Amino acid sequence: MVDGIQVAGVGDAHGARAVERQTVYVYEAPVRVWHWVNALCITVLFVTGYFIASPFPSVTGDASSSFLMGYIRFAHFAAGQVLAAFYLLRIYWIFAGNAHGRQIFYVPFWSAEYWAGVAHEAAWYLFLAKAPKKYVGHNPLAQLIMFSMFTVPLIFMIVTGFALYSEGEGIDSWQYKAFGWVFLIWPNSQEVHTLHHLGMWVLVTFTIIHIYAAVREDIVSRQSIISSMISGERIFKDEAAE
Repeated sequence: MVDGIQVAGVGDAHGARAVERQTVYVYEAPVRVWHWVNALCITVLFVTGYFIASPFPSVTGDASSSFLMGYIRFAHFAAGQVLAAFYLLRIYWIFAGNAHGRQIFYVPFWSAEYWAGVAHEAAWYLFLAKAPKKYVGHNPLAQLIMFSMFTVPLIFMIVTGFALYSEGEGIDSWQYKAFGWVFLIWPNSQEVHTLHHLGMWVLVTFTIIHIYAAVREDIVSRQSIISSMISGERIFKDEAAE
């Protein structure tokens, strides 16, 4: 490595060109840990939430010998509480971490340059632009989608999830005291259940887009995406001049 640039070996006998790899440290360890814990919790919540909304048919026999839905509900509640705890830690890291740790929590809607970047990245993803621009952190379009389809919906899911959980805990519980106000907005509990379920599908849609975009960018944009959330480093892979 010379001045932050890692240079691969020279071209081989078949004339393949060398590749310059510029590495920049982007995602700090707490952000990476949160990302993978969050991914695990959301996966558990997706699966268990689906079966809570569409439970298995009733089975014969004593209820004590068939506690499947009880285990599913327990896994859902446990994953939700872990998710909420780590989300609070993630919010703390907005202030304690670097600038890249804050990026998914806001959208610079006042910046014309930002919206120009969104338009360019949209054209790139639609195969209408020849090349992507390089960004150390999230590109403008990714930032917009992360904020609107992940950060805000996840807060909604945590709040409504704890509100629904508080129904079982009772009005004297701390959950109801903290989240019971949700039922002042939607007095019908079933309506909260429905909105919570619809929120799940928003996050499912985001997850599909997120995985597709990460894999696509790793392959065609010549900058690391997936490995960056493991090592914390963004690698820009540019072909060296002949």
